[in-house]
Amino acid sequence: MTTLYDVPADALIEALADELEDRIDEPDWFEFAKTGAQRELPPEQENFWYIRAGSLLRKVATSGPVGVERLSTEYGDSKSGSNRYSVAPAHRADGSKKVIRTILQQLEEEGFISSSESRGREITGEGRSFLDDTAGEVMSDLDRPELERYA
Repeated sequence: MTTLYDVPADALIEALADELEDRIDEPDWFEFAKTGAQRELPPEQENFWYIRAGSLLRKVATSGPVGVERLSTEYGDSKSGSNRYSVAPAHRADGSKKVIRTILQQLEEEGFISSSESRGREITGEGRSFLDDTAGEVMSDLDRPELERYA
């Protein structure tokens, strides 16, 4: 059986994004939201919400139990000054917690992850099955003989 560890992460996240487009909805406010304090504009990709949802689902499965704070740190970036002529050193900025929290809540409603106040969010059996089934589809679509030994 193919698992999420057997396929490349980028291919899995793209496939998860396609699957999640039918299951979760992008909120109305997202077209105006940035993904972190270090960003100047909202994301330009049409399906960014679903790509981030697939990435978060994979991250919870591989790193869980995990909380919003740690995920925000992982999706953060360095923030250089808004003025390109600035001589100040770059500073670290976290990713948007609202975006991460909202996606995690949507994934909880779908039954893919569960949360507890003491441990954080973890992948459920249904979520693991969804990830592994999608990984199996990705593996069959890949034309990479070096990965065939894992299938």
